[in-house]
Amino acid sequence: QEQLAESGGGSVQAGGSLRLSCVASGYIYSSHCMAWFRQAPGKEREEVAAIYTGDGRSYYADSVKGRFTISPDNAKNTIYLQMNSLKPEDTAMYYCAADRQCDFKEVDAWGQGTLVTVSS
Repeated sequence: QEQLAESGGGSVQAGGSLRLSCVASGYIYSSHCMAWFRQAPGKEREEVAAIYTGDGRSYYADSVKGRFTISPDNAKNTIYLQMNSLKPEDTAMYYCAADRQCDFKEVDAWGQGTLVTVSS
């Protein structure tokens, strides 16, 4: 049973923008912290941004601070990742994740991933 579903990936030139969406089941959205991870070819999966949908507290990896914004739409059980000023090194498969403990050490649910490709 799908609990997280991402969309919005694609190909863009460096400096461009994309917005990723992650729709969660109602149970997941209301009881878990949500995050975006990414995994580039040959690299480990890394946490990009996270948000506590209850009060909007957010976290960003240093590599994306000032360029990416994670935001919730509580009416749609959806979180977004607005990615601006994209760089070739942002190329990766992006995954939505949910974790009740909010530390993302043992993620409760993963989406199927959406591919982002940034060309120079």
